[in-house]
Amino acid sequence: MNEYNENNNIENNGGEINSGYDPYKIETQNLEDAPLKKKKKHTGLKVTAFLMAMAIVSGGSIAAYRGISGEFSNGSLSSSSDSDSDINENDSAKKDDKKSVSAENVSVIKPNAADGQELTTEEIVEKVLPSVVGIESKFTITSQGGSYYYGFGFGGNNTPSTTEATATGTGVVITENGYIVTNAHVIYDSEYNSGLSEDITVVLNGEDRYEAEVIGYDRDCDLAVLKIDKTGLTAAEFGDSDSLKLGESVTAIGNPLGFDLMNTVTRGIVSGMNRQITINDKAMNLIQTDAAINSGNSGGPLINKYGQVIGINSSKMSASYSETSIEGIGFAIPSNEVSEIIDDIMEYGYVTGKPQLGISCQDVNETISQMYNLPVGVYITDVTDGSAADEAGLRSGDVITAVDGTEVKTAEELNIEKNKHEAGDSIEITYVRSGKTETTDAVLDEYVND
Repeated sequence: MNEYNENNNIENNGGEINSGYDPYKIETQNLEDAPLKKKKKHTGLKVTAFLMAMAIVSGGSIAAYRGISGEFSNGSLSSSSDSDSDINENDSAKKDDKKSVSAENVSVIKPNAADGQELTTEEIVEKVLPSVVGIESKFTITSQGGSYYYGFGFGGNNTPSTTEATATGTGVVITENGYIVTNAHVIYDSEYNSGLSEDITVVLNGEDRYEAEVIGYDRDCDLAVLKIDKTGLTAAEFGDSDSLKLGESVTAIGNPLGFDLMNTVTRGIVSGMNRQITINDKAMNLIQTDAAINSGNSGGPLINKYGQVIGINSSKMSASYSETSIEGIGFAIPSNEVSEIIDDIMEYGYVTGKPQLGISCQDVNETISQMYNLPVGVYITDVTDGSAADEAGLRSGDVITAVDGTEVKTAEELNIEKNKHEAGDSIEITYVRSGKTETTDAVLDEYVND
């Protein structure tokens, strides 16, 4: 699990990968990371980022990566942004190698109303445990031998090395014929640009293993649907997350730190509702809980007092400030949103209505601005042919400084402004080209991640 502390180091359960601040290094960002659909009740959020370090159980749940050598020894993977071309080209190629699985005539999950019969913790576990599975994803990680500074002429020794990594997470059975929901970050690695795992295994009853097919996933919503060739499974009952009350008791089941601690049960309460936060530039509306959620829990159920799944566990906060630490702040994706997202994934293979601009970019901070005589803003490194940005006349080298009159200084701020819209909306973009400020209108495309 990654823990972002005040020194901007990524800490995990087995080791530490230092990503300390380098004023000359600019990381490529992706602007296709939209939140949920505006037409649905959970969209259009004006997200306020937490003013503290945020740790996603992403690596969060991509818990124990075993057999990683060299600089990745005992490490874990985490979520971040990739370029548009990485998603559309590489993932499509991977999907072509797999047989296609039809989702026709599959009954997707719908929240059920509680019947008022409260259960004991033992009864909750007995009811839900048969629907909880383990998920193992294998990745090939390619690392560079030295540093490389993108877009501004710096370079280094880039001799690549390749290592194999295995991630573990949790999933929830949603149909008796083998459909399973989990977090997207359990099956997709962004930190080391491995992308979608080509080898995903679902573990039932702690021992039975089945090869899984990816029906669809969305990294912004952090949800994925898998399919295994197995019938007679116990589908979880999903409850109405809108009916939750602050302080209500909840239970979490998952596989923290891998399968050695499979089916760990933790208890807590609903600590907060409708938490609007940003994790790695992704806007999310989440349930907050103090039930213990650790690496490997991602994709597992958060359960109400009626034995109904009311959230999919996805992340936690763990920040350190001098002698003070933060614990017991975990987050889950509300079941009502999970239901809507799965509807789209099952029918289309992706979440519909998400806006896409069609660029890759880098932040221009004050240091870079002074070094290269560029305005502070978002530097475009690449424009996808035929995209909204291309049609609007934007090109590599432009620096975006505002959207609809609102100043943007980072890719995150640009994403937030873009994500207030849906596909088909027009936005006004202010940018600087060769020292001259220009404006253009861009009609946002629909983002499709396959």
